Amino acid sequence: MVLRLGLLVAIYLVVTLMAPRPEGVSEAGWRLAGLFLATVAGLIIQPLPGGALVLLAVTLAPLLTDLKLQDALAGYADSTVWLVMAAFFISRSLLNTGLARRIALLFVRAFGKSSLGVCYALSLSDMVLASIIPSNGARSGGVILPIVRSISELYGSLPGETARRLGVFLMVAVYQCVVVSSAMFYTGQASNPLAAKMAGDFGFEVTWAGWFVAGLVPGLLSIAIVPLVVYRMTRPEITRTPEAAAFASSELEKMGGLKGEEKILTLVFVAVCGLWITSGWHGLDITITALCGSMALLLTGVLKWEDVLQERAAWDIFLWYGGLLRLGKALNDEGVTRAFAQAVGDTFVDLSWMALLLVALLIYFYAHYAFASITAHVLSMYPAFLALLAAKGAPLGLVVFSFAAFANLSAGLTNYGTTPAPMFFGHGYVSLKEWWKVGAVASVVNIAIWLTAGFAWWKLLGLW
Repeated sequence: MVLRLGLLVAIYLVVTLMAPRPEGVSEAGWRLAGLFLATVAGLIIQPLPGGALVLLAVTLAPLLTDLKLQDALAGYADSTVWLVMAAFFISRSLLNTGLARRIALLFVRAFGKSSLGVCYALSLSDMVLASIIPSNGARSGGVILPIVRSISELYGSLPGETARRLGVFLMVAVYQCVVVSSAMFYTGQASNPLAAKMAGDFGFEVTWAGWFVAGLVPGLLSIAIVPLVVYRMTRPEITRTPEAAAFASSELEKMGGLKGEEKILTLVFVAVCGLWITSGWHGLDITITALCGSMALLLTGVLKWEDVLQERAAWDIFLWYGGLLRLGKALNDEGVTRAFAQAVGDTFVDLSWMALLLVALLIYFYAHYAFASITAHVLSMYPAFLALLAAKGAPLGLVVFSFAAFANLSAGLTNYGTTPAPMFFGHGYVSLKEWWKVGAVASVVNIAIWLTAGFAWWKLLGLW
């Protein structure tokens, strides 16, 4: 830990004392840049848990820069932070009551008569849950992955000699669809609202409904096509799985009919999502909607206050999310992001905005080999590329959604790209070589889909 903390101090000193300060950036602003870069590096090498590291940065900001303490802490009052918190509380109810598992089992019962059908069933389940659960780790660990493992074992497919019967295909194909679901929704994973907030700082408002509509067509295409590609690469020995549908039916019978708390939760789930989708009509802030949903669950007893207090992932995100949100805004206010965009723009001065966008997207996508966190990736590169393309005259809507989607899709490259990756890989069904090979091929497929069908769909929506 001491060595890694020392490395972060070294990064700060190199930036502030040795790197040339761009014209138009104050000394205090440049020190803030050093602190921010050291913090992002810390999220990658993790000498401390993310929340503790960001809280340390927030504490140091008033000492090292011109940012006042009340300003440094202002991120914790941001409505985006509380949207994520409220969504986490609702998701806890989905997991605790078993409604999330019931949804997944219903899909498996309906579509799980083949190995490909099981993959589609679980992928569609994750997609539905991504509409309100802002943690791909919670969705995978609490719902999707246990069912993947259970169905694999149902057919005698275990890590080792029998892995290729079914487990290899399901593990890698379902994971690739999880990253697609993460890209499709505002609540697909925790840093998507952060990207939306950054887009707002550039003058482009992103709503839950806007993100949903933008991601719908390319997302559904990816979920339809990527499993077919993975199927050909890791063809399972067992292709027909009638027992999987029977397993789902048996599990649903054990669960019985919808309990009272599940009925209440279903109403809240539908109401919150419905109000999010229609927010453009009635003007109700989506954070208020989410908080009202959480309060309704507390008042009816579906969600216990102890559940709220014990939701460690939510409170951890609260600490690092609120802090980084404010530090990132301060960095933009100091002109550091614009200075970076200007420097990169000067390098590619002869390229049109479309050519520059394509080059930047490919660099941005494959840079994720160096990241174990979508959040760290977004923080370090998303605002800089937004500033670069905005300065070049690219349509903001196209830039915002393409980079936001690619941040999520790129997590499919490796076995550490986002929280669910080590969860799936850690079960031991898939070799490292095969995981990376599938990730590389899936990346090409996703890029092709989102750059063609995605761009065409966004053209129809008027985003460019």
